Amino acid sequence: MTARTRPPFRADHVGSLLRPPKLLAARADFAAGRIPSEELRAIEDDAIRTVVREQENTGLRTATDGEFRRTSWHMDFIYRLGGVHRADEQLTVKFRNAQGGLEFTSAALRVDGPITLPSPIFADDFLFLKDQVTTGTPKLTIPSPSMVHYRGGRAAIDPSVYPDLDQFWTDLSAAYAEQVRAIADLGCTYLQLDDTSLAYLNDPAQREMVAAQGGDPDHQHERYIAQINAALAGRPDGLSVTTHMCRGNFRSSWAAEGGYDFVAEALFTQLDVDGFFLEYDDERSGDFSPLRFVPPGKQVVLGLVTTKSGALESKDDLKRRIDEASKFVSLDQICLSPQCGFSSTVEGNALTAAEQWAKLRLIVEVAEEVWG
Repeated sequence: MTARTRPPFRADHVGSLLRPPKLLAARADFAAGRIPSEELRAIEDDAIRTVVREQENTGLRTATDGEFRRTSWHMDFIYRLGGVHRADEQLTVKFRNAQGGLEFTSAALRVDGPITLPSPIFADDFLFLKDQVTTGTPKLTIPSPSMVHYRGGRAAIDPSVYPDLDQFWTDLSAAYAEQVRAIADLGCTYLQLDDTSLAYLNDPAQREMVAAQGGDPDHQHERYIAQINAALAGRPDGLSVTTHMCRGNFRSSWAAEGGYDFVAEALFTQLDVDGFFLEYDDERSGDFSPLRFVPPGKQVVLGLVTTKSGALESKDDLKRRIDEASKFVSLDQICLSPQCGFSSTVEGNALTAAEQWAKLRLIVEVAEEVWG
C-alpha cells in the first residue's frame, strides 16, 4: 500500500472531542457572568494544549483543537458570516436513539443582509492550534456552505436582500472562497467541510421536508456540490480538503437514515475534495456499493468506529468491513476513522474520555495492521 503523506491519513478522526469537566465548568461560569472572557480563553488554551498532546500520543497524524471553543460544530461559524444573524424563532430538530428520541432546540438563523466575510473565521483559534502541534498535521473543521441554507431553506433568506437565490449562492461561495484562501495563508494544510445535508438528503423523510419548504429535493444536492466547488476553486495546491457527512450526532442520537445511494454518483464524481469521511458505523448508513462511484485519486475515510457508545469494536470486525468496502473501491483509497465527532455539540456523546481514547487507539492500531 502507498503511504499517506497528505491528508486524509490512514488513521484519522473527524474533529470534535469530549470537553473535559474543567472546561465545561468554565463555560458555565462564563455564561453566568462569574468569570471574564479572558479567564475562559486561558482555560480553553490549557485544555487544547492537553488534548493535542493526547492525540499525538495516541499515534494520530491529525490533530484538532477538539472544537473546544465552540458550542456547536456549525453555528459558531455561521453566525460570524456577514449578513447572517440569529432569528427570534427557535428551530427544533428531532433526534432518535435506541431508547426513543429527544429534541435539540436552538435559535434559527436569518440571512438579512448580503453575505460577506468580515474577517477570517477561527483564524486565531487555528493559529493557536498550529503552535501546539509537534508531530501531527493541524486540521481545521468548518461547516460547509450548504449548512447556511439547509435548515431554513428559502424562508430563512430575506427576499428584499436576495430576490434571486443565484446571487445568494454567488455571495456565499465567494465568502467561503475568501475564508479558504485566508486560512491557507495562515499555514493551514488540512481543511474539512462538515456537511450533514448531503447525508440527510438520502433520507426520503428529509427530502419531503425540503419539498415542503419549496425546495427541489431531487436536485438540491447537486446545487450544494456546485457551490462547494465554487468555494474551493483556486485553493492552493498545498491545502488538502475533505468533507465529512453524517446523519446527525447529538448526545448519541441521530436525525436521518438511509444509504448514500441517492447522492452517491454526483457526490463522488463531482465534488472537488481530496477525501470523503463517511458514516458507516451501523445499518442506518446502508451498504458499501455506492463506493463504486469513487474515482481514482480520491480517498474514502470509512467511519466504522462509532462515537455514539463506549463499546469497543473488535479488530476482526473492522478488518472484515474494510475488506467488504474494498470490493467497491481500491484498498489503497481507503482510510479509517470514527463515524463522527465525539462531541458535535458541547454536551458530548454518551461515553467516557477513556472510551474515546481507546477507540482512537484502536483506529491507529487497525490502520497499521491493514496498511502498514
